[in-house]
Order: sequence, then C-alpha cells, then structure tokens
Amino acid sequence: MDLNYDIAIIGLGPAGLQAGIHAGRRKNKVIIFGKTSESALWQAHLENYFGFEEKVEGKELLSAGIKQLKKIGVTIVEEDIIKIEPLEKGFKLITEKEKEFTALALILAMGIKRKKAFFKNEKKFIGKGVSYCVDCDAWFYKGKKVVVIGNGSSAIWGAKFLTQFAEEVYFYYFSKEEIPSEEKKSFEEKGIKILTLKPIEIVGEDEVKGIKLEDGSILKVDGIFIEQGAKGSLELLVSLGVEFDLETFNYVKVDKNMKTNVDGIFACGDITGPPLQVAKAVGEGCIAGLSASDYVSKIKGEN
Repeated sequence: MDLNYDIAIIGLGPAGLQAGIHAGRRKNKVIIFGKTSESALWQAHLENYFGFEEKVEGKELLSAGIKQLKKIGVTIVEEDIIKIEPLEKGFKLITEKEKEFTALALILAMGIKRKKAFFKNEKKFIGKGVSYCVDCDAWFYKGKKVVVIGNGSSAIWGAKFLTQFAEEVYFYYFSKEEIPSEEKKSFEEKGIKILTLKPIEIVGEDEVKGIKLEDGSILKVDGIFIEQGAKGSLELLVSLGVEFDLETFNYVKVDKNMKTNVDGIFACGDITGPPLQVAKAVGEGCIAGLSASDYVSKIKGEN
C-alpha cells in the first residue's frame, strides 16, 4: 500500500464518503480512515433523503458509498487515527496499529460525540484535572496518579502512552465489550491497573483529588483522562490548533469553503455544527472535497 497521498479524510460517514467521491474524481490520490460502524448513520435509517420514496437503511447507504469510492480508486483503511503531526508541507497521520501515512491536505469528517459528560462534576473540573487530550496533557502528570476512562482504540492507546509519564495508571473500559486479550497482556506488562468498579463521580475542591466508584470508595488520582471511542474532534483538533467551540459540542469553525483556520485542513458534516442531517453532511462533503482538491493543485503548482 502506498503511504503518501494528496488528500486524507478522517471519517467513513456520509460527509467523509462524499468528500472522497469528489476529491477522487478530481484525480487526486485519496485515502479515507475510519469505521462505518462508528457513524451515527450506521444504526439509523432515513426517510427524508432526496431520491428515496421509501425508508432507506443507513447501512445500505454507507455500503453503497464505499463501493462507489473503491470504483474510482480511493483507498479505505478501516482503522482509527490516533495522532496527526504537521509537516513542512502536509500532515503525517498515525493509525491505531501504528501505520504512518502522509497527505498534503486533510479533511475532518469524523462526526461528533453526542454524549460528552460521563460523571457528576466533570464540567467543573475541566482543565483542573479532567482532560480529553492525552497528547496535550500527559506531560503535566509526570510522577502522578491518573485514570483513563473510555472505550475503543484511543482509550487503550492513551492508557499505554501515559505510562511514560505517570507514576500509576488506572483504566476503566466504558464499554459492553471486553478489553481485547492482547491489550490486557500489554496492560500487565506496563503496570496498568484495570478497574472493575464503575466510576460515578469526580471529587475534589479546586482541583481533582479522586474519583468515586460505584461501591462508594474513593480512588485517589491527580488526573482523569476521558476518551470516548475513536479519537474525535476534541483531541485531534487540540493537537492541530484547529478552532472549535468548547461551549457547544466542539463544532469546528469553517468558512463557506469548509476551510478551517489551519492551512490545508478542511472539515465537513456533523463536526461543523447543526443541523445534524445527512443531506447537510453530504453537501458539505462535496464542498470540502472540491476545496481540498483546489488546495492540493495550488500546492503542487508551487513545486
């Protein structure tokens, strides 16, 4: 598999797929990362989408889009992106399986996490011991005790990454699924302690002092990292410097061309804000794909 692309898209939902179709038809080398099962549309159905008189299943629409992308030569990698690094020209993307790719332009289409708060007092302690960005804040917990709470690849990766800094790392898997056996073994090797009791409340005064578990006991920690599934808008955007609105659902700020405040980065779909509709996501995906294509053409013309 080639590792260097013109345009990389994060998100296999309707916005990302549509962006890929338009960028791919402009004869760019396009790669898309993500998992269709993580799209809000995967478990839903549509009754208000153009061209369909009857209800259409989300799975059906997404599967058709993937087939269309493959037909025009777009590469699809069903892995989550856990880190993005800016390069002199473009970006380096690292997947959950530690594969590295580069791209001249980036389209963010990973959607949003509709449920943010897990615990009582979570909002109160944001920036005072509660973090959503392991990459950004791990350094501040050198020699301290932390707990990672979440699900999916980013939570697992975050716990392992924190062992390089924290004195003790606890982990609670906020999922109905089991932690993969190979990851349990890795946790044992790195000394990560897996919690079996559910955390229910963050405790402290001016800063985090611990977390209350469902049996009423208090686990003393200095920091709490919350990771919900694949790395979504918050963590990846913080590391890139992309502007978003913390007071809402972390919607990305874009102009009419779906361009963010960072050169070479575009965004589309639910991640840019309401209405959270497939039709809107597809329209923005079209614009983002075309805008990213124009950007890449300009970059190549400067070489």
